[in-house]
Amino acid sequence: MEPDQTGRTVVTGRTNRLVTTGCLTILIALIVVLGTVVSWLWYRHGHDDNLNSERREKALAQILKQARATADDTSRALDTSDATDADAVIGVIWQHSEAPVITYDVSRHEFTATAAAAAQYTQENMLPGGGPIQVTRCFTYTYNQDPSRSWTARVSERTDVACRPSTQISSRVRLAQTRISSMYAEDLTHEGIQEALDPTGRRSFDVKNVVRDGDMMTASVLVSSSETAVEQCYHFTRPVPGDEGHGSSTAVPTSSC
Repeated sequence: MEPDQTGRTVVTGRTNRLVTTGCLTILIALIVVLGTVVSWLWYRHGHDDNLNSERREKALAQILKQARATADDTSRALDTSDATDADAVIGVIWQHSEAPVITYDVSRHEFTATAAAAAQYTQENMLPGGGPIQVTRCFTYTYNQDPSRSWTARVSERTDVACRPSTQISSRVRLAQTRISSMYAEDLTHEGIQEALDPTGRRSFDVKNVVRDGDMMTASVLVSSSETAVEQCYHFTRPVPGDEGHGSSTAVPTSSC
């Protein structure tokens, strides 16, 4: 007896319809899943961008607030100090601002400190690469003494270019402190310090004077940046132990060498 061709056709049609329906169901499910994933990624991207922008703005606002606080604190310190000569005033400014470059305009009796300030915020990111992000801003602090002998301060934000020389001088001052601290007492001479600070002769450091007073040594060194003609004199002070051992040095900017 021959097979029922009509029955086979019906079964085959049903099977095809079931397969087609199953494929469509799977395809629709995949589209829904992919759409959900894409929507979530898009939402998360926008959310992270907004959150990171808010955190960045807060960090920048924190830097500006700190810069103004530094200027106010320094002005109050100058008002209560007995500083009269330029080096003493620079010492007070440096103590509160730690600005690597502090200049003095004799005609205006005006002191200007240039320094970069930084703050960090945590960056949100779906992919590897998030974490702490540092933002920096460059400021100049200008201090004047009015006729009533009170000090006033102005804070001005500058471009990053303005702070590059002072940042470089700051790094070189730290390097000089490390090298002077590691020197033997017998090498703490004009020639010895010059060789230790500038062995290649690049003239980043110019030792102007070395003075010993009892068990203390003070070296006046002109520290220069390489990008522009910016330089700052520093006094490096270090104890001179009798056993020719090492000693920790300090560095303070001064008006001249």
